[in-house]
Amino acid sequence: MSKLLHVLLLLIVSTAVLARGPEVGKPAPEIQAKLLDGSEFRNADAVGHQVVILNFWATWCAPCRAEMPALEAYYQKHRVEGLTIVAVSMDEPEDEAKVRQVMSSFSFSAAMGRDAKFKGYGRIWRIPLTFVIDRDGVLRKDAWYGDAGIDLPMLEKTVTPLLVGAGAAAPK
Repeated sequence: MSKLLHVLLLLIVSTAVLARGPEVGKPAPEIQAKLLDGSEFRNADAVGHQVVILNFWATWCAPCRAEMPALEAYYQKHRVEGLTIVAVSMDEPEDEAKVRQVMSSFSFSAAMGRDAKFKGYGRIWRIPLTFVIDRDGVLRKDAWYGDAGIDLPMLEKTVTPLLVGAGAAAPK
């Protein structure tokens, strides 16, 4: 095997290992974020009473922007049931005004990636990327695998049972 091919294979394997995120069925990694409204979000604070949808996106990402209306419609329908959505923008810090402008059309929370700690979710190298965390703090959807797209039928199928299913705690 040539030295160049060997190095390329090592790079591919290393990238796959570094990009690996959390595991479905295990406790979700910690995320902390200063939201655009100035408040703080920690998924640990949601344990016991909130289902969390964590969405990584950017203003320049057309598929990301296409998902946002579905996230908003789902949030409007289910927020009183104990749903939190946090959209983490992967835009550059100098594009915060664009992020704020886009988010002015939506009522769910958002943060800039620079103001969030999410190391346990892997290296975010593709977007959109969405994770779902149940009321017990367990990861239930990992968008690194399977269909990464978000739409209302997928949200109803994946998230609604977590909101109304057996063992779901009443929202606080």
